[in-house]
Amino acid sequence: MIEIAGLAFTTLFATIGPFGVSAMFAALTASATTEERRSMAVRGTLIAAAILLGFALIGEHLLTSFGISLAALRTAGGILLLLIGIEKVFARSTSGTSTTEAEEQEAVTKEDISVFPLATPLLAGPGAMGATILLMAEAEGDFAHQLAVVGALVAILLIALFALLSASKLQKYLGVIGMHVIGRVMGVLLSALAVQFIFDGIAQSGLLSR
Repeated sequence: MIEIAGLAFTTLFATIGPFGVSAMFAALTASATTEERRSMAVRGTLIAAAILLGFALIGEHLLTSFGISLAALRTAGGILLLLIGIEKVFARSTSGTSTTEAEEQEAVTKEDISVFPLATPLLAGPGAMGATILLMAEAEGDFAHQLAVVGALVAILLIALFALLSASKLQKYLGVIGMHVIGRVMGVLLSALAVQFIFDGIAQSGLLSR
């Protein structure tokens, strides 16, 4: 159970990237008051939690209804996470973990960014949704392991909330280089985990035994 929780924590930390999100949040709320920032941070985190927990509970059933096998989910999820991991290693942003240029321009003109782009796609983006479904699928049939995944997800969101509430201080303390270092380390770990997911998916598909 500890191993599952550790795997879930590492994967979700890398895909959500709380410190990277806090840096974007600080930039997008530069003209907001402290109270407004706090309100947007709490609301955005709660909405993201609802989205990700929803995917954790019904995501696999939704995919099953489309005829998508667990092996295919593991392989596809591994490829998606590998791409995100590679981007993090090179400190780049993709639409899987961040906003597009057009979305960012729209966000700058919004007074309240709690729903968009904070809740989604910054916190609950395609990468985080895919990782959540994949991790829950890995723990299929084991309630304790599924509980560990949900616990890891809640822990990451709490870290994200703390990072958002302390966005300005964290940015000054860690600096751009510090945030990139954390992102690169997590990117390496995420890439290794993603490759393992791909290996497991291919092995489970039975393609190698044919």
